[in-house]
Amino acid sequence: MLPREPYKGLTRKLVLAFDVGTTFSGVSYCMLDPGEVPVIRGVARYPAQEHVGGDSKIPSILYYDLQGDVRAVGAEALQEHVIEQAENEGWVKLAWWKLHLRAKHLASSHIRDGDIEPLPRGKSAVEVLADFMRYLFRCARTYIQESHLNFWGSVENSIEFVLTHPNGWEGQQQQQIRRAVELAGLISSKEEQSHVHLLTEGEASLHFCVTNVIASNILSTTPLDVSDYSDEEDDQSDSKGVIVIDAGGGTIDLSAYSMKLSPTSFEEIAPAECCLQGSVFVTSRARTFLQKKLSGSEHYSNPTIIAQMADIFDYSTKLRFRKPDEPSYIRFGTIRDKDLKYDIRSGQLKLAGQDVADLFEPSIKAIIEAFEQQRRAALTPIDMVCLVGGFAASDWLFAKLQEYFLPLCISFCRPDAHANKAVADGAVSFYIDHLVSSRVARATYGTNCGTLYDSQDLEHLARQHKSYIDIAGDRRIPGYFQSILLKGTQVSELREFRESFFTTRKSLAACKRASTDIMCYKGALPDPRWLDVERSSFSTLCTIRADLGKLSRTLRPKKAAADQSNYYQIDYEVIILFGHTELKAQISWEEEGVEMRSPASIVYDE
Repeated sequence: MLPREPYKGLTRKLVLAFDVGTTFSGVSYCMLDPGEVPVIRGVARYPAQEHVGGDSKIPSILYYDLQGDVRAVGAEALQEHVIEQAENEGWVKLAWWKLHLRAKHLASSHIRDGDIEPLPRGKSAVEVLADFMRYLFRCARTYIQESHLNFWGSVENSIEFVLTHPNGWEGQQQQQIRRAVELAGLISSKEEQSHVHLLTEGEASLHFCVTNVIASNILSTTPLDVSDYSDEEDDQSDSKGVIVIDAGGGTIDLSAYSMKLSPTSFEEIAPAECCLQGSVFVTSRARTFLQKKLSGSEHYSNPTIIAQMADIFDYSTKLRFRKPDEPSYIRFGTIRDKDLKYDIRSGQLKLAGQDVADLFEPSIKAIIEAFEQQRRAALTPIDMVCLVGGFAASDWLFAKLQEYFLPLCISFCRPDAHANKAVADGAVSFYIDHLVSSRVARATYGTNCGTLYDSQDLEHLARQHKSYIDIAGDRRIPGYFQSILLKGTQVSELREFRESFFTTRKSLAACKRASTDIMCYKGALPDPRWLDVERSSFSTLCTIRADLGKLSRTLRPKKAAADQSNYYQIDYEVIILFGHTELKAQISWEEEGVEMRSPASIVYDE
């Protein structure tokens, strides 16, 4: 286990971490008492949950009635009387609904409309997320009240929430999560958003692995004695490369880190990867396969029976599958169900083992491709890979990945300790241990601006027809991309990126506010310069809005070159911190030689 120091805070506090997954969700928590060593615990009891234990999670399922009210959530939604009532009253069942929130830039051509239940009329995906988080919070509160007498009342106004999301989710999705937190009533005002912390599932999984695997000498197969290295050797000599694969229901997240053992700390060494090839897509492919296989059957091609078979495949056949040279079975009916033409005998459908293996193949291929992408980009050689997440329970997935990593001499493991709770437990560890000191930019970020025209520059000459004269009388070329941070750059949490801006306005009143679009480039160019090259690879990430009221009071009018009319020029810098789990921004300006700063808000277009 990772050794921890006693909590140094002055007041009691509760950390609650929600892992809202595509198929299953869970909550972990930590009671922080001054002077006490923090212990991470899991909520292990939910309404209607039959199996109670340390790995307890609930299905990410909701039922809504025709009025849009929540009628059942989690394990309650699987109860027979609930299913019967839902059918009788026309309730809407939602499973895999998290996929409605997926980031648009992730490859999702393999996701069909029929794979995801449509949202109830009048309900947005953010509102569904809020309803589900409200339920998780209620379950967590009840569990903690029953398990720790007299504790909840002392911390109900001192709760820190840690919410996780897939690696591929960016600012827009983070903004949606924060809005859902407010709708769920977890916080009572926007000012309390400082008590909400967002984190990638990959980084949460790393913290889990450090606590349960890496700190437990799992690296003994490739021992590292830091004392063997002299101080003069390269800084990377006492570090190991670790990739964590969080294989979940919807997404598979890969995160690469350099681990230093003395003291234990981590730096991200490659852009995080995220692919929509989690375990639900194996089931989705199985449903398509069953539809095709049974299409000629008068009875067993019925959509209801196909859906039943797919469900049984999901929670049974898929997990048991181990060998492609042995048949697999879906036990769906009674002993009287029989159709030898379609391999149905005694209530079970026989599947060729290779056919089942083929259903896994796109997911396995996606993991290996993402791994190789990270290994090429990593600043440190990869020595170890940890597999966690609900999909990690698949022995076939583990065996195929082990087969791939073995010839590469890379240690490969999956933790014994309830790997399906890796994200929730790791999210709590993130808050109390904070092991990652730097992260890697996943894309290139910059701004769209007009650059001063240079008649000697061939790129400028090619765009001369687009040039314009600004208010000060200077000729400029529009569509220039001024990069602020290049993809793959390793960024510490404290490192600031500055970009100077000036804005001209006709009136002083118009100078009190300013906004700047931050653009994102996801193409192949190492240092893009012009927006008209690979235009489809550029997108607006967010808008930074700033209150320049204090700065505007220091401005003096200038004369326009064209008509000698008055105008005002605002000179300021946008300061962006990319090294946190969320983008943060400030603005700064000089006033009588002294730097002044003001917070800037970041707004994502939805």
